[in-house]
Amino acid sequence: MRIDKNRAADLGVSVQTIGRTLSTMMSEQRITTYVKDGQEYDVILQARDDQRTSAADLANIYVRSDRSGELVPLANLIRVEERAGPGTLNRYNRLRSITISANLGGETALGDALAFLEPVVRESFPGQARIDYQGESLEYKEASGGLAFLLAMSLLVVFLVLAAQFESFVHPLVILVTVPLAVTGALLGLYLTGSSINIFSQIGIVIGIASKNGVLIVEFINQMRDAGRSFEQAIIWGASIRLRPVVMTTISTVMGSIPLILATGAGSESRIVLGIVVFSGVSLATLLTLFVVPSFYALLARRTGSPQAVSRRLANLMDRKEATA
Repeated sequence: MRIDKNRAADLGVSVQTIGRTLSTMMSEQRITTYVKDGQEYDVILQARDDQRTSAADLANIYVRSDRSGELVPLANLIRVEERAGPGTLNRYNRLRSITISANLGGETALGDALAFLEPVVRESFPGQARIDYQGESLEYKEASGGLAFLLAMSLLVVFLVLAAQFESFVHPLVILVTVPLAVTGALLGLYLTGSSINIFSQIGIVIGIASKNGVLIVEFINQMRDAGRSFEQAIIWGASIRLRPVVMTTISTVMGSIPLILATGAGSESRIVLGIVVFSGVSLATLLTLFVVPSFYALLARRTGSPQAVSRRLANLMDRKEATA
């Protein structure tokens, strides 16, 4: 309802009077109270139900002119327009929102469904509209966005720990070469089995297990160099002698993941994905570690000294002094 302010002013009717009359007759207004038998009751003023069911009932309501004192039909002062509007205004994060909800059909993954919907929404909605997520979609976006950050922070922590252990920044880089191999194997296993990346598969991408094989090889190569072997001989001996411990560690880890892959019952979906990631990631990382780690060690660590190189040099100097004396 829109008030014709010019006509109301000509007839001497204020907008306040029109609004108060509409509020009282078409809605309700408490004007007083009365007490009966010790109970207080409200006195509500409003038009009867049959007198406020349609816009045509406005013709039966009158307001008094402040100028002439005559009654003026309210229908002469109000213009009624019919428009469609929402029954409620939903808000999300303090913004007016429209929620689009749907169920996944067949074997469609949640990530594929969101990838299809996002460009459709951007094309259909105005440019100032924002897209946000709720429920499983929000959890998926948070998990996907946190995977890269989590992996980067894990690599940084492992690198710093290994740098302190080996007293070098080159040897940890050689060891961490196994991490991309393990991640590649885990993703390959998920792809071959038709599984998706979720919180359980992210847990399965464990850096420590993949890096353990690199630690075994690099540490023994350094021990061979400390024993006085040449750079090339130390690499060959370290990779060949540590073959059995690496294979034994891998077999024990892979065998431990088989019960997870064969799990059944409630919650088995999460355990199966975890087992697939560990099985495929550790297996591929181990097969390539035996070749990749020695190769990168020969490429990057040629100009580095062994952990006991300084001690061995001092011992040689002391021996020379004693022999001279």
